[in-house]
Amino acid sequence: MRILLLGAGGYLGGHVAERLRARPGTTVLTGGRSPADDVPLDLAAGRPREMARVLTAAAPDAVVNCAGATGGDAVHLAEVNARGPAALCAALREAAPGARLVHLGSAAEYGPGHPGRPAAEADPCAPAGPYGATKLAGTVAVTASGLDAVVLRVGNPVGAGAPVTGLPGRVADLLAGLAAGRPGTETEQVLRLGDLSAYRDFVDVRDVARAVELAATAAGPLPPVLNVSGGQAVPVRELVRRLADAAGFTGRIDEGDGGSDRSARVSWQCSSVTAAREALGWRPARSLGDSAAALWAARAPALAPEEVAAP
Repeated sequence: MRILLLGAGGYLGGHVAERLRARPGTTVLTGGRSPADDVPLDLAAGRPREMARVLTAAAPDAVVNCAGATGGDAVHLAEVNARGPAALCAALREAAPGARLVHLGSAAEYGPGHPGRPAAEADPCAPAGPYGATKLAGTVAVTASGLDAVVLRVGNPVGAGAPVTGLPGRVADLLAGLAAGRPGTETEQVLRLGDLSAYRDFVDVRDVARAVELAATAAGPLPPVLNVSGGQAVPVRELVRRLADAAGFTGRIDEGDGGSDRSARVSWQCSSVTAAREALGWRPARSLGDSAAALWAARAPALAPEEVAAP
């Protein structure tokens, strides 16, 4: 089986690439703008005819789109998250209409949740900002394409390599900075963060990669959208505590450093994973503690012996 993976250099894409490459009988081609990619394919440029020529030569049985933008202005988000998937679908209709397309969406497409009511795939979407809105536009482009396609709406992924632009990666980075400092320089170490009272649906990035593999290789058609998340709402404060425990941090966590607008607008978020279990036989397998430990193990600073020793 030949699988073309877009966005292999990113956080989710890297884990997906590792998972797919370990699958027997599978050839994984990476597509993107990097010289290291096997297939030159600029999704953000949005040129379907050029993409079609490249896709014809690649001849994929499945295409997995992990490419996306989480930051930047609304124009950049729209180019990557909305126009890119639409152009990809147009190119696939011309060059590889029989290929399975697996596109990564986001739980941010749902917008603010209702406490105690996990969002199902058929629920109405009301994204709270440009990121969720552009991801939703990409989902609509894929589900309306007429292709053999499925959108995996991913919750809040946690695991090794989490970028510092998101809370898990930022907290791990701050903890690594505190761990690398010389002990004894402060009477008490303080991890300064914003309000941690919001609830999020965390999912291990390795579980996301497994869902992608199942979706790309499943026989027969799939539902147009499937939630891939932990299936439960967890206080963000608990994730931070798990990361602090993994890092051996015994200082104080200060929540008085402001907070993100999105956390204020979306105080509770959770997605139902029933449909993914029924369609793919998938369910989250790793705990939040496992995810936090993997994130810290990949980010922990290598301390020199003199830095570890007491002064």
